[in-house]
Amino acid sequence: MDSILVKGGAALNGQIAIAGAKNACLTLMPATLLSEEPLTLTNAPRLSDIKTMTTLLQSLGAEACSMQDGQVLALSSHDIHNHTADYDIVRKMRASILVLGPMLARDGHAVVSLPGGCAIGARPVDLHLQALEALGADLDLRDGYVHAKAPGGLKGGTVDFPIVSVGATENVLMAATLAKGTTVIKNAAREPEIVDLADCLRRMGAQIEGDGTDTITVQGVDRLGAATHPVVADRIELGTYMLAPAIAGGEVELLGGRIDLVEAFCEKLDAAGVSVTETEKGLKVSRKNGRIGAVDVVTEPFPGFPTDLQAQMMALMCTAEGTSVLEERIFENRFMHAPELMRMGARIDVHGGTATVHGVEKLRGAKVMATDLRASVSLILAGLAAEGETLVGRVYHLDRGYERLEAKLSACGAQVERVSTK
Repeated sequence: MDSILVKGGAALNGQIAIAGAKNACLTLMPATLLSEEPLTLTNAPRLSDIKTMTTLLQSLGAEACSMQDGQVLALSSHDIHNHTADYDIVRKMRASILVLGPMLARDGHAVVSLPGGCAIGARPVDLHLQALEALGADLDLRDGYVHAKAPGGLKGGTVDFPIVSVGATENVLMAATLAKGTTVIKNAAREPEIVDLADCLRRMGAQIEGDGTDTITVQGVDRLGAATHPVVADRIELGTYMLAPAIAGGEVELLGGRIDLVEAFCEKLDAAGVSVTETEKGLKVSRKNGRIGAVDVVTEPFPGFPTDLQAQMMALMCTAEGTSVLEERIFENRFMHAPELMRMGARIDVHGGTATVHGVEKLRGAKVMATDLRASVSLILAGLAAEGETLVGRVYHLDRGYERLEAKLSACGAQVERVSTK
């Protein structure tokens, strides 16, 4: 089994290219199921989750292949001969539930296993199902599968989410493009990935307005066509690498980075003593001067502070001057990285959805274990600031969300390598 070995103490200087967004690409790929014509995605990230979604689409009858070293995905769903998304594939990744809306909208029936993914809380699919029922879907849950039918096709309706859900917004947005009539999605998610999906669907011929706000209106069309669409830059990868020079010292330019993708995050970095400036190619990040200062963080739906950057921000706060409080409001059970950081000398108190971090001057390298995708990279970031060596185990989580992480950090002077351990 692979591990990541980090030798701390090296300042970072150089450039890191930001890949296409994993969460955006995993949403864009099922959009192929809405049309018989080809969908081509450029700037695709090269990740294990993308391979899993490719396998799932192929199992349904879609053609899916990667080109240009995996950065271009060529998709076609002209012959969907299977409408059952099997548990053995779906259990590996929560985003698999996103095939439900498109298949139901196009062909009027689908059977999709309840999904798996990271162990960071229940994350139920109830909101996905309620939204599709609002469009006239007949749903039955049995034997771990969602059996969905809409024999006469989906019909436009009003979907009013009780809480903001990115995945449910994406699922019903795709389904609504082929529903008869007008669909209004209220309390919709506003994430850049939602806007990116809407842009792609418009390229395919969908009629969508209001994406990026909390109310999205969709006028259903009879069919969607071919399109080529570039995947938006990964704001979570961007934020992660912005933290690297803040933790380790030095100055790094993030190619393709945009402040509008991480504005709330940038505000916290500025308050902590991190400089973020725009360049012609992206964003340049460095410490302003001296030791980082403690800041409090509350995770919120976009445009608030992203839950997917909470673990990495905690790593920065571990060596900050003062005490910081991190409150997790999106997912329960998302502080599993805290005990591992404590193995490195961090002082963290966790009570329910709140973690209090008392900054220490130095972390110490240790043998630690990744518990989920974002926790894994938070431990690597902490290792950059630690004395000695840090060995991060179970990094198969890491490969779901970060491509060539060791190469990107090493090119800036970090001492990071993948090693094989028993």
